[in-house]
Amino acid sequence: MKHKTVHVNDKMQRGYRYELVAGAGRDFASDFAPDLTPTEMLSLGVFGGKYMTDCQKEFPKSWFQHAKLSPDRYDATLNFFRIKASQPLSVWRKNGWIHSDDPRGWFQWYCRYYMGRRLPEEDARQIKRWRQISRHVGQLKRNCDTLDLGCRRRQRQALLHWAYDSRKI
Repeated sequence: MKHKTVHVNDKMQRGYRYELVAGAGRDFASDFAPDLTPTEMLSLGVFGGKYMTDCQKEFPKSWFQHAKLSPDRYDATLNFFRIKASQPLSVWRKNGWIHSDDPRGWFQWYCRYYMGRRLPEEDARQIKRWRQISRHVGQLKRNCDTLDLGCRRRQRQALLHWAYDSRKI
């Protein structure tokens, strides 16, 4: 595969560039198997529609064909479970969860990883964080009837934000 350089100029990053060294949706780490693609997440409704409104040029147009986006403000009604399940970016920064390469956080990292960017140290850190979220899957299984989408809606929405398909639990 010929490496491609992606140039990023959006509200949160100017002059940032990275290389795609793997095929889109391929060659994931063996311990990283998300249920949902970025396209599926955006079409289901995540992050109140606010997350990817100014950086669409960076990613395939197909990702946004059915995306539920809200360019003006966070809109919880766009989320699959119609509930707010996110913490503000300021909380993520305060807790040290943001890496300078991905100032929007985990989902931005996932989108770029999905496209083929590899940053070995950061990839390992983010995959570890993703794996830790799986504890919420166990909580749903212990506390909710199978496929009871009304049970623990906030937790289910949060799992969607991390590419776990909580609609199937």
